[in-house]
Amino acid sequence: MHDSAPRAPAPIAPPRPRPVPAWLEHLVRLLEDRFTVPGTQLRFGLDALIGLIPGVGDAASAAGSAGVFWLALQRGVPRVVIARMALNVAFDALVGSIPFVGDAFDFVWKANRRNLQLVERYQDTPTPKRARANDYFIMGFVSLLLIAAVALPFVVAGTVIGYFWKR
Repeated sequence: MHDSAPRAPAPIAPPRPRPVPAWLEHLVRLLEDRFTVPGTQLRFGLDALIGLIPGVGDAASAAGSAGVFWLALQRGVPRVVIARMALNVAFDALVGSIPFVGDAFDFVWKANRRNLQLVERYQDTPTPKRARANDYFIMGFVSLLLIAAVALPFVVAGTVIGYFWKR
């Protein structure tokens, strides 16, 4: 006997996240968190060590950043998240350029690791509205910080020049 009652469609399983390519995971790990400070949980990578040499650390970090951006584009990460990733890298470069402070900052702010986590979170899936609003908020906040960081030296210089000009 044949049952002619309509069946409910089979549930569609959510797509399983694709793993990060091994070469990129190794590169990010090497740059950001390969080593541990003995006796602590503090992790660091070659980015922090090479960052002590002006100009060289920025090039090493850029290699990791390019790989993560390539993966984000391949995996269909939303544009707003890619913009957030760019701000992570810009913030890293801006603070990293300050002597001594930037070197210490590289031990804490791991832009490539943060960006890789963003790719893993947003790859191949539509972005929920709540996450999009969060990304826009973070982008706006970081953008304001970057604008302030760029404008601050000009404001200070103008104030100092104005002070001595009046004398």
